[in-house]
Amino acid sequence: MNEKLWGGRFTQSTDKLVEKLNASIHFDKRLYDCDIEGSIAHLKMMANEGIIAKKEADTLVAGLGKVKEKIQANEMVFSDELEDIHMHVEDALGKVSGDVARKLHTGRSRNDQVALDVRIFLKRETKSVIELLIGFQKSIVAMAMQHLGVVMPGYTHMQRAQPVLFSHHLMAYYEMFKRDIERFEGCLKRIDVMPLGAAALAGTTYPLNREFTKDVLGFGKVSDNSIDSVSDRDFVMEFISHASICMIHLSRLSEELILWSTSEFAFITISDAFTTGSSIMPQKKNPDVAELVRGKTGRVVGNLVSIMTLMKSLPLAYNKDMQEDKEPLFDTVDTLQVCLDVYTRMFGNIQVHKETMYKACTTGFLNATDLADYLVSKGMAFRSAHSVAGKAVAKALEQKKELEDLGLEELKLLSDLFETDVYDFITIEKMISRRISYGGTGLDNVKAAVEKAAGMLGIQR
Repeated sequence: MNEKLWGGRFTQSTDKLVEKLNASIHFDKRLYDCDIEGSIAHLKMMANEGIIAKKEADTLVAGLGKVKEKIQANEMVFSDELEDIHMHVEDALGKVSGDVARKLHTGRSRNDQVALDVRIFLKRETKSVIELLIGFQKSIVAMAMQHLGVVMPGYTHMQRAQPVLFSHHLMAYYEMFKRDIERFEGCLKRIDVMPLGAAALAGTTYPLNREFTKDVLGFGKVSDNSIDSVSDRDFVMEFISHASICMIHLSRLSEELILWSTSEFAFITISDAFTTGSSIMPQKKNPDVAELVRGKTGRVVGNLVSIMTLMKSLPLAYNKDMQEDKEPLFDTVDTLQVCLDVYTRMFGNIQVHKETMYKACTTGFLNATDLADYLVSKGMAFRSAHSVAGKAVAKALEQKKELEDLGLEELKLLSDLFETDVYDFITIEKMISRRISYGGTGLDNVKAAVEKAAGMLGIQR
């Protein structure tokens, strides 16, 4: 039988189908650089503590460098028999460095080793996600700066509600992604915990200096409980949870871009570089990027369900089930990063049709609330004013008019408080300018919000 690194107590060869089922190398080979980084830190610590000779550690560190070069050159042959990236690296190290490679695994287990690898990987990728989010925020703010003063209909229940500034609408997404960044930054603190030294679950008898290893690897702290160290995957669940929320934000934006780019809305035109055509209908220009991002949200949310279902009934400590954590994690990282990247590029190539947006604000009684507010300014209670404005809408509907098209005498039949100044009061421009409550769509508010965001992001005006 083929000798396995764990095979000392076994008398039969592993069934080939079991090897196929057991193997994770086809996906965890992605962790090779993290695995080698962790092994080098482990060797340096063992040499520092006298667990192995410095010369031996130097030989193995050099050997690991050669193994890394071999993997990067696509010269490594991966096999189900060696199961995972840890055993492949150790086996390859033995071929490079000889029997001294057998000392590499002193004082550790694949249980704490894989926990370390995933944390190294996820630290790096979480930082990348944060940078991509900041880049996307810059695209949002740049568009908001470019279109200050552009008016669009605001919607509730997908019905035109009140006019808002387009920049104000964009900055709502800026706020969503700012919270996403805060979530990932919080998650990063919990990822930044060094588990190596927990061994299989109980710690080890070797005098490991875990603080030394932590410092070599650049972690913030050492894990406090050896059982928790190897059985914890809540940092993976947390990352995918935050990624799901972020993707849902992208999906909501996607839905709006898809709607806005239809001929029915015609608020925007997305660049040809970020759309596709039809194989049968020559006139078609499809918002495939936005549709794909909307669709990929489902797979990320599915990954969250997968990892949570995977972990929900596992007793402590490590169980082989946990091998299944990597595929949903890797897929989530890749999906989120590409979606953020493509959206950042696409946003700089969207044409905004401000005249169409403005025209959409002129129908549908978007000034009805302000008509009520006008009466309140004249002394009427709001509930009474709301009723009068509603009756005005009904009258305008009967005559197929907008509120501003109703004559003053018609309005006075509803309330003697109406005067000629009502028509100026319910213009789109005046409706926008009066929204001065903090966080509202008034132009000065939006300018301040955009300038504050630009300053935080380092955008030069």
